[in-house]
Amino acid sequence: MNVRSCPALLIAAPASGQGKTTVTAGLARLHARQGKRVQVFKCGPDFLDPMVLARASGRPVYQLDLWMVGEAGSRRLLWQAAGDADLILIEGVMGLFDGQPSAADLARHFGIPVLAVIDGSAMAQTFGALAHGLASYQADLQLAGVLANRVGSSRHGDILRDCLPPAIDWFGALPRSESVALPSRHLGLVQAQELADLDARLDAAADALEASAECDLPAPVRFLLPEPDDVPPLLQGVRIGVARDAAFAFIYQANLDLLRRLGAELLFFSPLDSSRLPTVDSLYLPGGYPELHLNALARNRAMGEAITAHHAAGKPTLAECGGMLYLLDGLTDAAGVRAAMLGLLPGEARMQQRLTALALQDVELPEGRLRGHTFHHSSLASTMQPIAHGECPNYKRTAEAVYRRERLTASYIHFYLPSDPVAAAALFKP
Repeated sequence: MNVRSCPALLIAAPASGQGKTTVTAGLARLHARQGKRVQVFKCGPDFLDPMVLARASGRPVYQLDLWMVGEAGSRRLLWQAAGDADLILIEGVMGLFDGQPSAADLARHFGIPVLAVIDGSAMAQTFGALAHGLASYQADLQLAGVLANRVGSSRHGDILRDCLPPAIDWFGALPRSESVALPSRHLGLVQAQELADLDARLDAAADALEASAECDLPAPVRFLLPEPDDVPPLLQGVRIGVARDAAFAFIYQANLDLLRRLGAELLFFSPLDSSRLPTVDSLYLPGGYPELHLNALARNRAMGEAITAHHAAGKPTLAECGGMLYLLDGLTDAAGVRAAMLGLLPGEARMQQRLTALALQDVELPEGRLRGHTFHHSSLASTMQPIAHGECPNYKRTAEAVYRRERLTASYIHFYLPSDPVAAAALFKP
């Protein structure tokens, strides 16, 4: 079948902080509990939003991005989803037209209608003017309609609905309520696994949307058959230990899928709670929140000794962002409390009050060229000499270092491994 069709919406907003994740999650939960198979994507690099969206939909969430994932990779993911899902939802990134490429670029490229989420908490008729601006700014962008977030009352919602131009559909409203809102911390939303009442929040959002929506989903979008994507079994029989717990959870689902397609067996373990490593050939230490678990990581000496022995045996390790911080001499949290880490990499990291880096990255390694992104609140002081630096396609001033010590590769960069499967395989190949 060369063409597959499925209803699809890209949920966007005029700016960050308008509530895109809450709305996308509420829509996903609403349609999933009606029996639909809902496939959710996240536009651009992000780890925290997909955790919530996966809980809402009951299915893994993948990234879509014309640069990091690429046009061919994004087309393949959408085509696969259209063959299996009843509804495709894509959460945008930043403001609708922000960045290069933007969420609007993605929507336009694949012909996906946009649902605009607007925080209406401090406005009335201006809501209609803002909706009109989003709808008309680019003539070739299809706006399916708008949804108001953080409305003060049902009457407030009526005012916002009634001020819309006739050509713009009303998709309903979410109330300004703690029962619906998703709490955040310094890197974004609190991880889904940490929210005991997350399902209640998702159901409350779904209830509000169901009660206020006044239009149906748009017509199905046609997705074309992508080019073949043959991946050789370069990691056949390789066992990779993947850190996964509250301290290390920032990893693309597509990375895990690729490693399995390459033939690897993935074994998950917890640097917080496990006393030993599984029997593995390679290690993958993704990013996360090690700064929130300093004492637990420092106390788990058995795990530290196991990872040190793995490295001493000449086995491969890939450590990204928080995973790299775990391997340093020490890490100091935002309150000034320091804990000794594993000492496999010379250097000290300290959490900062402000964001220190946020950028897409493209890096040429000896194994090949990989794309990804960087996003962190820590600064690193180290005598290590990088083997490479990333390049940002938009703002050249961000150039994250990549470090190597024997078979250990470490960086602040979160790599999107499908951007070069051969290079990815070489990083983990014993």
